[in-house]
Amino acid sequence: MEERAAPLFDCQSCGACCSFSSEWPRFSTEDDAQLDLIPQDYVAADEAGMRCDGVRCSALSGEVGKSTICGIYDVRPDVCRACMPGGNDCLMARKAHGLPTPR
Repeated sequence: MEERAAPLFDCQSCGACCSFSSEWPRFSTEDDAQLDLIPQDYVAADEAGMRCDGVRCSALSGEVGKSTICGIYDVRPDVCRACMPGGNDCLMARKAHGLPTPR
């Protein structure tokens, strides 16, 4: 039987990428049908991206570095889908929050 290693990053115990920059959760490659699925309460006033409270995306619930969840995970913007656990963007956001990264 093959053993699988535990994932290095668990997004639901992190959330750093969703609380890194108000400029990050921008709409860029989504089509109108995708954008229509995002609840208007989470869209920025200029409609260029997600509404943020400071640097934190308004769709993020919980405490960064402890337990988080995206309130619109299934319809999140493409930029959010592109941020991969352990990728450069992930590591940059984790570092900004003082969260551990593998050596």
